[in-house]
Order: sequence, then structure tokens, then C-alpha cells
Amino acid sequence: IKEDFEIIDKKQLPNATELKNEEKEKSADEGRWSAPILSLAKKASENLALSYGNALKSASLVGFISKPVSNDNPAKTSARYHAMEERANLMNMMKLSIKTLIQSALSLGRTLDSDFPPLQQFFVVLEHCLKHGLKVKKTFIGQNKSFFGPLELVEKLCPEASDIATSVKNLPELKTAVGRGRAWLYLALMQKKLADYLKVLLDHKHLLSEFYEPDALMMEEEGAVIVGLLVGLNVIDANLCLKGEDLDSQVGVIDFSLYLKETHDSDSKQDGGITAVLDQKHYVEELNRHLSCTVADLQNKIDCLEKTNSKLQEELAAATDRIGSLQEEQQQLKQQNELIRERSEKSVEVTKEDTKVELDTYRQSRQGLDEMYSDVWKQLKEEKKIRLELEKELELQVGMKTEMEIAMKLLEKDTHEKQDTLVALRQQLEEVKAINLQMFHKSQNAECSLQEKTEAISSFEGKTNEMMSSMKQMEERLQHAEKARQAAEERCNKMKQELAGRLDICRQQMSQLDSKCSTLEKELKSEKEQRQTLQRELHQEKDATTLLKTELEQMEGLKKELRKLQDEKQQLEKVCEEQEQALQEMGLHLSQSKLKMEDIKEVNKALKGHTWLKDDEATHCKQCEKEFSISRRKHHCRNCGDIFCNTCSSNELALPSYPKPVRVCDTCHTLLLQRCSSNSS
Repeated sequence: IKEDFEIIDKKQLPNATELKNEEKEKSADEGRWSAPILSLAKKASENLALSYGNALKSASLVGFISKPVSNDNPAKTSARYHAMEERANLMNMMKLSIKTLIQSALSLGRTLDSDFPPLQQFFVVLEHCLKHGLKVKKTFIGQNKSFFGPLELVEKLCPEASDIATSVKNLPELKTAVGRGRAWLYLALMQKKLADYLKVLLDHKHLLSEFYEPDALMMEEEGAVIVGLLVGLNVIDANLCLKGEDLDSQVGVIDFSLYLKETHDSDSKQDGGITAVLDQKHYVEELNRHLSCTVADLQNKIDCLEKTNSKLQEELAAATDRIGSLQEEQQQLKQQNELIRERSEKSVEVTKEDTKVELDTYRQSRQGLDEMYSDVWKQLKEEKKIRLELEKELELQVGMKTEMEIAMKLLEKDTHEKQDTLVALRQQLEEVKAINLQMFHKSQNAECSLQEKTEAISSFEGKTNEMMSSMKQMEERLQHAEKARQAAEERCNKMKQELAGRLDICRQQMSQLDSKCSTLEKELKSEKEQRQTLQRELHQEKDATTLLKTELEQMEGLKKELRKLQDEKQQLEKVCEEQEQALQEMGLHLSQSKLKMEDIKEVNKALKGHTWLKDDEATHCKQCEKEFSISRRKHHCRNCGDIFCNTCSSNELALPSYPKPVRVCDTCHTLLLQRCSSNSS
């Protein structure tokens, strides 16, 4: 049914004089308004009343005028006739809503809110007028039919409306074109420029033809009449709050109870009852039409909910995959942390042991070298002392010839022994050099150096013992020399002349001894240089120890990083727990949404209803497909209305439409039991 309502009797329509009398009666309550506003309101209401009476008369005559005769098809003529009736009905409803809105606003004498019923009904009627004759636009998403498209043209045609368009687009609560169109109408009414903006649209009908059919209300003369009526709304002050209102999902249902009037004339009681019944019939039809619209909206919502459920399931699967990958990464991080710990502990222990061993070896080698240096220095001092004593002895033995021969023999023996000792010392120095070289090689190979150093230390101890024994022998020889010196002093005077030639030989031997001493000093210098090289090596090893210390500090930093990683792991575990909780909540929401879906589907089935199959139409059972006969009788299922045999419909259940358990087919029986179990769970 395309008609919103229909006027049947002229007696139900009020005259212009009655409207004027009603306005005069209500003018007593309007004393608190100022004089210019009262004059404007009265003029607007009188003009509306006159136009309302004339429009209602013309609309009432529409039912009695015969249909125009044309050569077109009867379908086209009926469509044009229905479109003309719809335009007339919408225009009359617009006049009624504007009249009641102005009268109620003047009686209240205050700014109107969005909760004011006449204002709500005015917007509903205006929305129906703007939707009349809209073209359906096909997009990738589906069919789109909204009146916000032509309203967007106002921004291009009238730059003053740009503020409304920007404010509507910036509202985050509006998600559909219908909600944006309603918000645009609210803002235009608050600016008192709704009539001006619609007049601009009507002046450019070539642009409106893209959105409206040629028989639409906005393309015919009725649109200009409605724009003229909207001028009277400039008297009203409206304060409409857009935040918090759900403009997207509001259902535009016209409430005819605001415009229906009760007739008290005794003569026309029967006519009034018939008209009331007819009005109620049309009202019920209108409600049915809007209920069908609501059912379609609910089906669209069900589809949206199914899509959201599928998306949520995909998100759940992705989240579970992410959780599994995070758990695997967590296990890998644990293994890496354990490996790093083990390696760091092993490296620290090895470095500590190496440093201890090297420090011990260096200390031992340094002590041995210091002892050898002190021993050699003592030997040099003793040899210098011996040299001085020998010089004194030679000066005393100048005059002693006979005894000097014996002394020379002894000296020759002593020189030979000293030469042997010098050779031994050189050999010892060479051995020291070899030992130093061995120490250099031993520093590279720590394990082999320990054994070699122990052997070198034992050899050094033996050599030191030999040096001590040689020193004791030298002391004994010195004692013998002192004794010989005493004997030589007695014979000195006799041997002076004979020993003059031999003194030169002795001086030459002394010069040779000096040269040998110089060589010994050079060897000592070389040993000092070797000692310096060893000290440098010690410094290098100290640097190595500092590097090891830095590595230990790095290991401590690695331990701190390990602690940080453990903290991050704990945070990740917390995040995983939160995600699991969120997933559980999402599962609960999904189950609730599924239950709501089933409830909505049941409501839709209840609204649509099942068809009761006639006995003549069924010849076979719907489930087992066996033919009915005298022995196999027909039975109706009280839930779906189909016809089954006795075996396929032997179950009984309590239905909401029946007080007692009734016969139900097997399929309905299983479905109803599943619903009951799901609702109970």
C-alpha cells in the first residue's frame, strides 16, 4: 500500500471559519508574547488556515472526480493517479503538521526541544515528503536511497549552507546518509533558513532530476506549496541538541493521533464511527507497512551482525595465531638466555683461572730474575775488591824476586782459575739469555712454561750453590795469598831487580783483566735491557688483565640485559593473559549475539507466520513422501503447518500459541528442543 492515509468524508474536514474561531480562543493565552511576534504568528496562522481549508477541500474532491481518460495503458494511468493522490496526501499532512506545530509553539511560548512531539512529527512528515519519488542508486555495497543527496547540492548553490554541511560531516556519531540528512534538517530549522534552502533547490530542478522521478513531490507544484508553508516556521525558536541522539536508527512513523478529532454531533454518530473505523483501518495498514520496513531493517541488522561475527571469528583466529607465535618466541628467548648464561659463566671462570696462573708465573719469574741480578752484582763487587787487593800485593812484591816467582806461579794459577770462572760466567750469561728467550716463549704457552720455569729455577739454585762454593774457594785462596804475601814481604827486597821485567808482563795481564771486566759490564747492561723488556711484557700483561676486567664488566651488562629481557618476558606474559581475557569476553559477546540472532530470527518467523497447508493440496507425506490412503491418514504440524503421516508427526510439544501439548513433526521437534537447550545453557 503506497498511500500514507486517505480522506473519505467531507464532514470530517474542518472549515476555515472554525480554525479562525479556535485561533481567537487561544489568542487570550498568547499575551506574554511581544506585539511584533504576535502579529507575525497570527498572519502566518491565518494564511495557513485559509490554505489548509482550500487544500483539504481540493483533496476531498479528489475522491469524487472521475479518472482522466487517455490513450495510455491503464497501468500507467493508475500509477499517475496513485502518485497524484500520494502528493496530495503528503501536502495535506504537511499543512496539518505545520499548523499544529505553530499553534502548540505559540501556546507554550518557549523554545522547542527535540523531545517536543509535534516537532518530531513535523520532521517525520518532511522526511516522507523528501523521500517521495527518490531514485534508487546502485553502488558496490548495494542499493542506496536517501534524501541527503539532494540536500548536499545546497552547499554548492548557496554558500551560506557550508557551515551546516561541515558541521554535519564532522559529527562522529552519524554513520548513515539518513542520519546526516536528519541532522541537516535540524540545523537548517535552528537557523530559520529551511524554506530558503529548499527554495534554492526547487529553482534548480534540472539538478533535482538526477535524484527524483518526474512524478515526485519535489518536482511538481506541491513542492513549491510546501516551501511556502515552511516560511511560517521562522516564527518558531528551536534549540535542538544533536549529541547523544541516535539519528541513524530512528524509524519515521507518522502518529495520526495528534491530528484526529472527535466529533460530538449526535446526528453524525454513525458516520463518525464508520470514519473512525476506516481511519483505524488505514492507521493499522500504515503501521503494518512501517512494521514491514522495520522487519527489513532488522534483517539488514542481522546481516550486519553476521558479517561482524565472521570478522570477529577471523580476528580470534588471527589473535590465537599471534599468541602461538609469541609463545614460540618466548621459548626461543628462554633458550637463548640459558645459553648466554652458561657461556658467560664458563668464560668468566676460564679467564679468572688464566689470570691467576699467569700472575703466579710472572711473580715467580720476576723473583728469580731479581735474585740472579743481585747475585751477579755481588760477584762484581767482590771481583773489584779482589782487583784492588791484587794491585796492593803487586806493589809490595816488586822487590821480592824469589818469592815472586812462587807468587807468579800462584798468580798464573789464579789467573787460569779466573779465566775458567769467566768462561763459566759467560756460559751462565748465555744460559740466562737462553732462559730469557725460553721465558718469552713460555709466556705464550702457559702450561709448558710452568714446567720449564721450575726446571730453570732448580738449575739456577744449583748454579747459585756453585757460585757460593766458588766464593768460599776464593776466600780460602785469599787466605793463602795473605800468607804468601807475608812471606813475600820478607823476600821483597831481594827480588826487586828480578821482578822489574816481570811487572810489565803483569801490567799487560791487568789490562787484559780490565778488558774482561768491561765485557762483563756490557753483558750486565744487556741483561738490564732484557729485564726492561720483561717489564714491558709485564705491562702488556697488565693491559690484558684490564681488558679481561672490561670483558667482565661487559658480562655484567649482559646480565642486566638478561634481567631486562626477563622483565619484558613478564610483560609479554601479562599482555598474553590480557588478550586471553579479551578473547574470552569476545567469546561471551559472540554467544550473546548468536542468542540475539536466534531471538530475532524467531521474531521474524513469528511476524511472517507459517502457511497452513490445505488437505486437498497434499497427497504425499512431506518427510517420508509416502502416499496418503485410508490407512495412512493426514496430520497437520501445529508449528510449520505442513501435512505429515502419523509416524512422522507422532511427537507432541507445548507451543506458545497453544495451552496444551500439540502434534509436531520430527524436524520441528528437534529444532524446538535445540532452541530450548541453547536458551537454558
